Amino acid sequence: MNAPASFESFLVFDGEKKITFEKDTKVPNAAIFTILKEDHTLGNLIKHQLLKDPQVLFAGYRNPHPLDHKIILRIQTTSDTTPADALTSAITDLMAELSLFEERFREAVADKEQS
Repeated sequence: MNAPASFESFLVFDGEKKITFEKDTKVPNAAIFTILKEDHTLGNLIKHQLLKDPQVLFAGYRNPHPLDHKIILRIQTTSDTTPADALTSAITDLMAELSLFEERFREAVADKEQS
């Protein structure tokens, strides 16, 4: 079979960087981030979180090929912040939201088990 081994879709090997950064030379205050071993699940979450930020002018992602396990995230911000700072802020906010979701889920399960 020509399909890649299944472990290649999620293991980051030695020498590989999880996230790479490239300044976008065509658009002012923009950057392109390549995130390895991720797919639409994370790309869509990050994109929507970035678009909640009023300092983000554009956020979009693409998955170049279904067998190529990476997403390419493009971010353009106002001159008040950098794309890297916007991405860091979005990830931090997502982690806080998911922690709150997990806490509420555990409480709901505990309430259901008690009744």
